[in-house]
This record gives sequence, C-alpha cells and structure tokens, in this order.
Amino acid sequence: MDSMHLTPEILLRAYAMGVFPMAESRDDPEIFWVDPRRRGILPLDGFHISRSLAKTIRRAEFQVSFDRDFAGVLSCCADREETWINDGIFELYCELHRLGFGHSIEIRDGDALVGGVYGVSLGGAFFGESMFSRRTDASKLALAYLVDRLKGQGFELFDTQFVTPHLRSLGAQEISRRDYRRLLARALVRRARFDADAPVPSPQELLQRMSQTS
Repeated sequence: MDSMHLTPEILLRAYAMGVFPMAESRDDPEIFWVDPRRRGILPLDGFHISRSLAKTIRRAEFQVSFDRDFAGVLSCCADREETWINDGIFELYCELHRLGFGHSIEIRDGDALVGGVYGVSLGGAFFGESMFSRRTDASKLALAYLVDRLKGQGFELFDTQFVTPHLRSLGAQEISRRDYRRLLARALVRRARFDADAPVPSPQELLQRMSQTS
C-alpha cells in the first residue's frame, strides 16, 4: 500500500488488530504491515533502572516534557542512515498526534532536543514506535518517565514491537503472537487516557515509585 493513501482510521484499526506499518526506507513510498511471530512488550511493573540510569535521573541534568514537540521527536527518530519512516508515515503520525492518539516524550539539554520516544495510545495500550538518544541514557530516561506516566494513568500494555538488547536491559520481554493478542484485547477495553499535561514527577518521586514496583 502507498503510505500516502493510509488514513488515521485505517492505522488505528490495524493497531487494534495487532499489526503496524513500516516502509523499506525513507525514499520508498510503499508500506507493508508487520505482525511479528514473537512480540516485544515492556511490562509496566518490570521496568529495570540500573545504577547508572538512577544516577542520571538523580542528577536532573535534562528537562522532561510530554507532547511538546511531537514532530521534532519524529524527525530525530528518522534522522539516521537507515529508517522505515518515509514522508507518508511522518505525516500520518503527525495527524494521529493532532487527533490525540500520537504522543511523544522529549528530553532536552537546554534548548537542544537530545532524546525522546514517540508512540500511539489506544484504550489501555501504548504502542512504542521509535526512540532516539544523543546523550548518554537520554532514551532510557525518556522510557522511565513514559513508563511511570502509563502506570499512573491506567495503561496496561506497553508494546515495543521488537526486543533489542537496549530494551531487554530495561526489562523488555518477548511473548508469542497468541499471548500478545490476548493482552491486547484486554488492554483495548480498558479506560485509560494519556494526559500530557499531568505534572512531571521529580527525580526523587520517579525513583521512589519505580523502586516500589520493580
């Protein structure tokens, strides 16, 4: 399918069915649907904070925000030699953001955007799409604050699509397609709302809450 012909409605229906789109490259207008046999998830009660990440959090060197620069995070995620984010996908996810389904977490060092994550919320499920890091631990910091927000706002499933060594070190797991569909069905009927305007917790609050559940 040509990504320029995708609509937000089609994309949201696809997520609800357990599939997501990708393109072969930035310059390829075609998209294909992905339905992994083994699916990556990040259990919200199993996020692992290493000693080095805890130190980064305590230092509070970076500023954390939500939904303040969705297009900027998406651009940074696509700014690499190999990317599946073509122009059509970029515009589609920006439209999802305008409709209230696309969300971003921004990590800044002063005025510079140095890390972030973006994804899609639907019911009590959050589908993580991509992340980037231009400072040590910046993307891990974004994930820590994202997990805390998802837990606090009633989400049940954090879908990471695949599991990389980076995600595995934070507690991500692989489950079967069948188990994923079961978790997805349960999460979709849950009433959760991604509130980007909720206060960002202090480093101490974040670490305290994480230590109570991890």
